[in-house]
Amino acid sequence: MSKKDEFLKTQKILHLSTIGKNKTPHIVPVWYRYSGKKFYIGTNTKTQKAKNLKKNNRVSFCVDTGVNAPNIYGVMGQGKSNLILEEKKVKIIAKKILLRYFKTLENKSAKELLDDTNCVIEIIPEKISVWSY
Repeated sequence: MSKKDEFLKTQKILHLSTIGKNKTPHIVPVWYRYSGKKFYIGTNTKTQKAKNLKKNNRVSFCVDTGVNAPNIYGVMGQGKSNLILEEKKVKIIAKKILLRYFKTLENKSAKELLDDTNCVIEIIPEKISVWSY
């Protein structure tokens, strides 16, 4: 596995940028799952990011760590997204995402998040940049 892929599979926060009203960037930190080619983010169709993606599926993203060399590393990219709305598929992916952050889905917060998730953002990167210092 490449250093980039290993990094993306171990980090916990992805900063997602969508295009909002008046073509203004909307940036949010999100929990995610990286499959080796795509990113998956559980959300709700009522969120601003989901509303933005219904109108414009273009995204930018960044995952980074460190403030002192030699431990500065990051990955950023651009691509397109799809909103997955099929309930069965959404729940399967959402559970996989949540298990990165909770030991069990029996946790009260995990249950609430799973219940609130009715769509998944799938990001297909088209351009990726990596930096290391």
